Amino acid sequence: MMNVKWTRRDFPILETGVAYMDNAASSLTPEPVLSKMMEFYHEYRSNVERGVHRLEQRAGEEYEKSRIKISNFINTKSSDEVIMTKNTSEGINLVASGLKWHRGDKIVTTSLEHHSNFIVWLRVKERYGIDLQVIKPSKEGKFSLSDFEEAVDEKTRLVAMSHVSNVFGGISPVKEVAELAHEHGALMLVDGAQSVPHMSVDVQKLGCDFLAFSGHKMCGPTGSGVLFIRKETQEEVEPLCIGGGTVDDVGLDYYRLVEGPKRFEAGTPAIAEVIGLGAAIDYLGQIGMRTIEEYERQLTIKLWSGLSEIPRIEVYGPSSEDRVGIVSFNLGSLSSHDVAIALDIASNVMVRSGYHCAIPLMKDLLRVPGGVVRASMYFYNTKKEVDRLLSVMAELSSSMA
Repeated sequence: MMNVKWTRRDFPILETGVAYMDNAASSLTPEPVLSKMMEFYHEYRSNVERGVHRLEQRAGEEYEKSRIKISNFINTKSSDEVIMTKNTSEGINLVASGLKWHRGDKIVTTSLEHHSNFIVWLRVKERYGIDLQVIKPSKEGKFSLSDFEEAVDEKTRLVAMSHVSNVFGGISPVKEVAELAHEHGALMLVDGAQSVPHMSVDVQKLGCDFLAFSGHKMCGPTGSGVLFIRKETQEEVEPLCIGGGTVDDVGLDYYRLVEGPKRFEAGTPAIAEVIGLGAAIDYLGQIGMRTIEEYERQLTIKLWSGLSEIPRIEVYGPSSEDRVGIVSFNLGSLSSHDVAIALDIASNVMVRSGYHCAIPLMKDLLRVPGGVVRASMYFYNTKKEVDRLLSVMAELSSSMA
């Protein structure tokens, strides 16, 4: 059972009356996470992995504890498969830059992707002359597995797709696509930025080789992120950066990198942020991902159904049962930015508007010149906040009659 009233006490910004529904862009950060980060600065502020004094030993222990927590959270085989990054984009770029590409290789992706999982592959195409095939979903954002069966072949090196669309909130069949990719000897990369914060994600069940996600979308601090690389695949990926912390041995004319995740983590990492992400995972674990998923489903059904009943509003994407807490819509001829401003001014409801880093989707599939309004919810949102949004939208719609 979700105790929303109790949970909201950990987010002081909500006490101001703000209804924060921009969680797909970045979530709020609870007090226990901030306290854990301040513990680092107050009690054992030091570097990690390179000293023997007790402050550095403590910092290193806390840093590695977070890696283990992340490993358990997404069910990797070991914590050696968890690489710390600063966000999803860096993780995806690490893979794109690190794999050894050859002319004639093929990448399969979709037009549903966030720019971070799309333009990187366009750059690989330009640099190496690979073939890039883009799968298009239905108007509701759903995919036909047969389209992937036609696209993925023996030349395919990588399939890259989002687990959850940051525009539609729909859940994509990444497990089935991963199985198909592996049948043809291809690798599978999953953008988990919108799934990991909102649902139980198990990399072993998904069968992916790479999973990237961001801490700042799951109650963690900005500047924290994760890239899962399956152990058997790590040798295929060159680190994006090398230097301090990545070295096993160095001579005047050679160097040898360490094995495991540290080979990808050059230089001093974002120590406080990684420790904070570990605290965020503890926080989400106390609530329970199943509890979060079920509660958000209730909010999503309420918002999706309410918007669908208001004249002149078009709601995009699949039905409310087939998505996480992201609902995108437009109201008549009003621009998405005007609607977002109206919600802010009239009822302290914070939503995102525009293209949402998904311009190909907006132009090619939805054909909306000014983008869409996106309300994205998390476990600290309430049904009353949904009612506030619906009330403003109903008034705006009535004023257009």
